[in-house]
Amino acid sequence: METFDPTELPELLKLYYRRLFPYSQYYRWLNYGGVIKNYFQHREFSFTLKDDIYIRYQSFNNQSDLEKEMQKMNPYKIDIGAVYSHRPNQHNTVKLGAFQAQEKELVFDIDMTDYDDVRRCCSSADICPKCWTLMTMAIRIIDRALKEDFGFKHRLWVYSGRRGVHCWVCDESVRKLSSAVRSGIVEYLSLVKGGQDVKKKVHLSEKIHPFIRSVGKVSIHFKVSHLLAFCSLMTPSLIHDELQQVASRCQVCSTEICITDIIIKGINHLLKSPFSVHPKTGRISVPIDLQKVDQFDPFTVPTISFICRELDAISINEEEKEENEAESDVKHRTRDYKKTSLAPYVKVFEHFLENLDKSRKGELLKKSDLQKDF
Repeated sequence: METFDPTELPELLKLYYRRLFPYSQYYRWLNYGGVIKNYFQHREFSFTLKDDIYIRYQSFNNQSDLEKEMQKMNPYKIDIGAVYSHRPNQHNTVKLGAFQAQEKELVFDIDMTDYDDVRRCCSSADICPKCWTLMTMAIRIIDRALKEDFGFKHRLWVYSGRRGVHCWVCDESVRKLSSAVRSGIVEYLSLVKGGQDVKKKVHLSEKIHPFIRSVGKVSIHFKVSHLLAFCSLMTPSLIHDELQQVASRCQVCSTEICITDIIIKGINHLLKSPFSVHPKTGRISVPIDLQKVDQFDPFTVPTISFICRELDAISINEEEKEENEAESDVKHRTRDYKKTSLAPYVKVFEHFLENLDKSRKGELLKKSDLQKDF
């Protein structure tokens, strides 16, 4: 993957938002089938522009309006906020106190810097394949808990573009959770707090916390090399005696690290959008295939410069043919991203959306059957 030059970003963003951003899938996600009236229209977006100009409370009528504004503004970063009681772009016209966040996905932000007290290969914003193992194990363990302990079905894991991952839990019931319940979920997951002054440890008594059981189950999916790589990052003093005993029985020795500082974004907070571009690395914030999470390599995630150059490599004859066909911009753009390294990541996103659609249709059928019974 070629080196990213930040000075090229303004021009690259123009091409990216005009021909490569997957607007159709993006709108399909945040519209959630259009079941709830004005759901998309009441969603907040924020744009960070060149020179750190930050614009909050953006909202749009439809996919077309979103496209036009993104292509006009060419944001360096896109953040997604809550669904509000009123349209966010009209929040200044609403009576004081009436403008309230009502729904949002349950979102988690896991950053590699949270693990600086245990990793020895890198620090701060730097990452390497060795310490990325920690993130892989964190995804596996937390995802297992969200699925098995809470029963959450629709979990979208996204690479941040630099040194972390985000999880968007999109179940309909989850989007309605109160802040108190969201905090309770994080408390459940946060058995150990990170930091150099940490004193709280996990003591594996006879009554093991359900989350520890989840950790133990997940460990079976990891290769021995993964566990050894994890252990090599930690000094002996950082590994609790009980965890060493567990590790010796081929259970996970990562309990101490993978359930540390999980940052949950409250209902009215914003989180970086999938398919946003990281302005420092140029890497696209792409969905992660949970079936292949062990193989996910952040260093092979395409940069905006790479996919734009892939697009430029399309033959002149092919471009002329497309122009002669006079097809719509949407169809043109769909084929464009498919010709680049972005395609497999959009496919992962589409698979996630298909499962959302199936679940939504299933719920509608259930409600219809219940109404017939009455």
